[in-house]
Amino acid sequence: MITIKVPSSSANIGPGFDVIGLALSLFLELTVTFDSTDQNPLNCTVSCEGLGAEEVSLDPEVNLITRTALYVLKCHNQRQFPKGTHVNIINNIPLGRGLGSSGAAVVAGVSLGNEVGKLGLSKARMLDYCLMIERHPDNVAAALYGGFIGTYLNELDPEQASRKEIPLSEVLPEPAGGVDTGLKPPEPPLNIGHYIRFRWAKEIKCIVIIPDFEVATHKAREVLPTHYPRADVVFNMQRIALLATALGETPPDPDMIFEAMQDKGIYYAPSGHVVLTGVVHQPYRKGLIPGLTEILLSMTPKSHPGLLGICLSGAGPTILALATGNFESIADHILNDFKQQGITCEWKLLEPANDGMTAITT
Repeated sequence: MITIKVPSSSANIGPGFDVIGLALSLFLELTVTFDSTDQNPLNCTVSCEGLGAEEVSLDPEVNLITRTALYVLKCHNQRQFPKGTHVNIINNIPLGRGLGSSGAAVVAGVSLGNEVGKLGLSKARMLDYCLMIERHPDNVAAALYGGFIGTYLNELDPEQASRKEIPLSEVLPEPAGGVDTGLKPPEPPLNIGHYIRFRWAKEIKCIVIIPDFEVATHKAREVLPTHYPRADVVFNMQRIALLATALGETPPDPDMIFEAMQDKGIYYAPSGHVVLTGVVHQPYRKGLIPGLTEILLSMTPKSHPGLLGICLSGAGPTILALATGNFESIADHILNDFKQQGITCEWKLLEPANDGMTAITT
């Protein structure tokens, strides 16, 4: 039996749009067993339980996890799973909530292909495969490696850049993906992306407020502009440079962290007055998430002792609040703000998942 465990992740933390990610202690788990007497297409059956189970395809050619694994296997001249493979998916990551559910699925799929194919891929090489499918390195690197990380994508040469993802026939069934040609698919270039792990102060916990509705990542990206004023970009760059260090300092400095987590658009002046200016990521998404502006404007470390910073998790609608105490009162304030918009939520107190993806064979 093979057990694969992949954490959820929060990306775009404060000013860190498409740059920094944090693995969180909500997990996607796979249990893989083998029965050589089973005869099924591609030698694989899929079952699913947990959050969103009714939305997940059990067809191994359609399911994101197993079709990702198939791509990895095909790159190594294995066109099917080993005989009698059964993949049971246990999902604890809410779908479409900004907690990296698709990134976790891709990481799980690459790991599944590596394990059942006995390929011996390093995590660095697995990251290349992940980035051929999921182009958000902050999510997939956090899920793969764990912890609080910074990431970047390498500039590819013109031929590689024109092939930004694997061919549709490798990730989608007919008719959308076309017919499987039977040929070995293109493997990812080496070193597509890189990451570095930042320190994280042990006192800091993560409050996640999960509204009862979804925001599709592509819709959240559609509302973003294509160009930003220089001053706004500098604003975010200054703060992200501080944030990467501030979250690792003990004891945490609430004022510095709160300021360093500001995304241009919602800025707290030293006088305590709120100045709305408008850019890089969160302000444009407020129309997709009722109550977002009120939440971001109504909480500071002075008004809510223990609070360090607050932001959208990924594309939302989940809110991520970092804190050292008073977790329930901070969560209750955000829950009440959403309630005034007619939105119900649940909240969880999480910690960084420092191990990232793990795979164990027993």
